Amino acid sequence: MANITVKYFSNCLIRHTTFEMYLPNDLRNDMPPDQQDNPYRKRPTKTLFLLHGYTGSAGNYVPEYLSEQYNFAVIAPNGENSFWLDGISTGHKFCTLLGDEMLGYVRNTFGLAKSAEDTFILGMSMGGFGALHTGLSYPDRFGKIGAMSSALIVHEVAGMKPGMDNGVANYEYYRECFGDPDRVLESDNNPETLVDKLISQNKKIPEIYMCCGTEDFLLENNRELHRFLESRNVAHEYFESSGNHDMQFWNEYTEKIVKWMLA
Repeated sequence: MANITVKYFSNCLIRHTTFEMYLPNDLRNDMPPDQQDNPYRKRPTKTLFLLHGYTGSAGNYVPEYLSEQYNFAVIAPNGENSFWLDGISTGHKFCTLLGDEMLGYVRNTFGLAKSAEDTFILGMSMGGFGALHTGLSYPDRFGKIGAMSSALIVHEVAGMKPGMDNGVANYEYYRECFGDPDRVLESDNNPETLVDKLISQNKKIPEIYMCCGTEDFLLENNRELHRFLESRNVAHEYFESSGNHDMQFWNEYTEKIVKWMLA
């Protein structure tokens, strides 16, 4: 597995940014015959955008053997604490960064992510929200969405008032990420709004896989979106099982989602 750190100037952020790139292009000569004849090696390399959570940074939590087995590259950007949204202030266009600028950069520079059928997005917590929001914002660029323990907090943000602080962040932070809380539910920063827009425009919605642990504090938020998708007759996979908001749960479902996306 080749690991490359790419630094380039981002017009969305108005500064240089980096992303980690993992490529299954250095296979060993002593691999077992069944792995050398892997049928997934005979197809073009697919691409998975991998999104970190709140307080996180770019990193690969997909096991290398899965990348090698199913022949896909991993792009792990740095989203800071942006919720992967286009914020209010200048230089905070993180959704556009993902769905337009960085995807285009990877496409033009490395010849990857040429079509939605070859391009997927996966995240956990804040990254799960970002995967859903970005995939629904750019349905012509991402074929499948994986969202683990997603921080689907738009309804909580909608109730925030100046001076409030929920112990994670304050009103000003949520306003910077999501825009005016009084208008967030009808804005494009709400995945539900994006779903309704795609339905009204008769556009294809990317395939969706959602999961959450039954001990996770975000469980009801994920159930709420699951019920919303059911009410709109949007086909999707939804799973709950014992687990908390931690890497033990995410490691379990990362493998399941990768196989769902790429097998």
